[in-house]
Amino acid sequence: MDAVSALPRRVLGRTGLEISVLGFGTAPLGDLFVRLADDIAIATIERAFALGVNLLDSSPLYGRGLAEHRCGTALRRVPRRDIVLCTKVGRWMDPFQFPADNSGFVGGQPHRAIFDYSYDGTMRSVEQSLLRLGTDRIDLLLIHDVDVWTHGADAIEQRFHEAMSGAYLALDKLRGEGVVKGIGVGVNEADMCVRFAKAGSFDTMLLAGRYSLLEQPALSEFLPLAQQQGIGVMLGGVFNSGILATGAVSGAKYNYRDAPPEIMKKVAEIERVCAAHNVDLPTAALHFALGHPAVASLVLGGQAPREVERNVAALSSRVPAGLWSDLKTEHLLDANAPVPSSVPA
Repeated sequence: MDAVSALPRRVLGRTGLEISVLGFGTAPLGDLFVRLADDIAIATIERAFALGVNLLDSSPLYGRGLAEHRCGTALRRVPRRDIVLCTKVGRWMDPFQFPADNSGFVGGQPHRAIFDYSYDGTMRSVEQSLLRLGTDRIDLLLIHDVDVWTHGADAIEQRFHEAMSGAYLALDKLRGEGVVKGIGVGVNEADMCVRFAKAGSFDTMLLAGRYSLLEQPALSEFLPLAQQQGIGVMLGGVFNSGILATGAVSGAKYNYRDAPPEIMKKVAEIERVCAAHNVDLPTAALHFALGHPAVASLVLGGQAPREVERNVAALSSRVPAGLWSDLKTEHLLDANAPVPSSVPA
């Protein structure tokens, strides 16, 4: 580990696990939008480990198993006890069917992802993940993508019922047996986090895109509920699919699509305030997301070691308190949003 770059750690809810404030998300390692060479993909994970990242987040979805395979290679090069490994359930891979839909993964394994939130389907998914990862245990298991974004409004009630009557019972059993240390959900909607939190006993939740410098819909109900219940929150998508990393440039992405005019306008206004304080937009985005006391870690992807280095470096930058007050004064940030006072610790 680079001594000068060692990342602070926070306890993840009631799991007792200490995780780095930056986690490494492996969707890009499943050939998301672009094919990656194995050596670059694995070197990116290794660089994250060297810089103090100890949270590794994956899913069978990412490249239909390819990301987990690559994670397994990297894991074999470090002591397993040093890494908190998180993956997901809700899909298993059928090796006898060719993919029907790439879902943005332009490479990946030649297998078809099958949605399955049943008890047996969940256990099958876990077994497949263990084999791909080449390990005997997973620390955190999340029920993946039970949200309107993935399944549509007409199907979400049935999917939620399937998840709570099947996947949840399977994960609760694994937790009770000590096979995993924490269970949770990984979704794109704060409202679904609230529904799950009220329906079961969850240790952690990974919420993508709904608490960021651009928008804070998770602030009013989900994050206070997480604090009340001791649920450790991991945030994904803190750049809102890219626009908070690139700025309001032509072709900027928001929710995996070209950003609409109103989003471009707001981001440009946030950029202007950041520039007045000599703070880069992505740096402000990272610091803000870590400012809420319920948040334990930001799960960020990367396609190359330099991207990990850039994210880690951004956390060592100082952000003046005046930036947050100016954003609130101009109604670009929720007035009730907690803000960091210094580098995250």
